[in-house]
Amino acid sequence: MRITSMVAGLTLVLAACGGEKKTEDQGTTAAPEQQSAPADSSAAPAANAPAANAPAGSGKSHDVNMTLEGSSYKFDPATLTIKSGDVVRYHNKSGGPHNVSFWPDSIPSGASAVLTKNMPNQMAPLQSPLETEQDAVYEISFAGAPKGEYKFYCLPHLAMGMKGKLTVQ
Repeated sequence: MRITSMVAGLTLVLAACGGEKKTEDQGTTAAPEQQSAPADSSAAPAANAPAANAPAGSGKSHDVNMTLEGSSYKFDPATLTIKSGDVVRYHNKSGGPHNVSFWPDSIPSGASAVLTKNMPNQMAPLQSPLETEQDAVYEISFAGAPKGEYKFYCLPHLAMGMKGKLTVQ
C-alpha cells in the first residue's frame, strides 16, 4: 500500500510539472507569453520608433521639446498649428520622464481612432509611453486627422502645468 501511494504521488507530481514533449527539431514548447524574443536585436523595433502599422505622415515634420526649465515643466512650443498629414516629433530634452497624452473629450470627433492608429506603443488609450532616456523622440503622424484642436499634456507633470494645444488645419 505504501509503495502504491508513493508511486501515485510521484506520478501526480510529474504530471503537475508539465512534462511537455520535446521533438528533436523544436526543443521544449513554451506558452506564447513565455517564449523569449528572438536573439537578433535588429528584429525588435526601437522603443521610440514608429510602429510598422502607423501610417507615415506625408507632410511637414514639426518638433516639440519636452523640458524642465528652472522649476517649470513645459512643451516648447506649447501651441502649434499643423496640417493634416504632418508629423509631430516630441523630444525628451530635460526633466523626464515625459510623455504625450490627449484628453479624449478635448479632441475633434473621429480623432481618437486616428490617434489610436498613429500612436505607436501606447501605454493607455491616447497616451504615449514614458520617454525616460535623454533625447528620446516620440513621433505622432496626423495622417487622416480631422481638423480642430487637440489638447495634450504630460502625464507625470500635469499637476505642474505641462500641457499644450495642437491645431490641425
